[in-house]
Amino acid sequence: MRRIKLGISTAMGAAALAAGALALAPTATAVTPTTATLTADCGTFGSGLATLTATQSGTSATITLSSSAITSPIDVAAGSVSSTLTLSKNGSGTTTFTGNSSPALPAGSAVSTGPLKGTVAAGDVLEATSLKLVIFGLITVNCTATSAQSPGPFTF
Repeated sequence: MRRIKLGISTAMGAAALAAGALALAPTATAVTPTTATLTADCGTFGSGLATLTATQSGTSATITLSSSAITSPIDVAAGSVSSTLTLSKNGSGTTTFTGNSSPALPAGSAVSTGPLKGTVAAGDVLEATSLKLVIFGLITVNCTATSAQSPGPFTF
């Protein structure tokens, strides 16, 4: 009888540990949509459609931006662009995603920047409003969204 009690206790203990481990495991998170488009005006550097791609891992998120309508004014080496993407947050505030991970861009080529890193909380709704690019620390390009994101804001 003692063996049966010990076996049951061991099994119940293992089940409790497994349940506890599942409760403490990080929850899978997903941003929706993962890709959105909008139109942006970057003054003399161009205007048109831009694509934003978002990913999420817990409270960390990244957004990559690319646009064939907005072009690099000069040859730009990889990592030479500091970018700040400003997004409306939950309809009342703002948040920024920043980074300097950019590919090499020959003059006249489509602009691409990111991944830009930011912090999110469950339920955050973010929509891009502006982008600031600083190239070589000398040239500043300010872009403003001229349309809403389609199919809609990112929900984390």
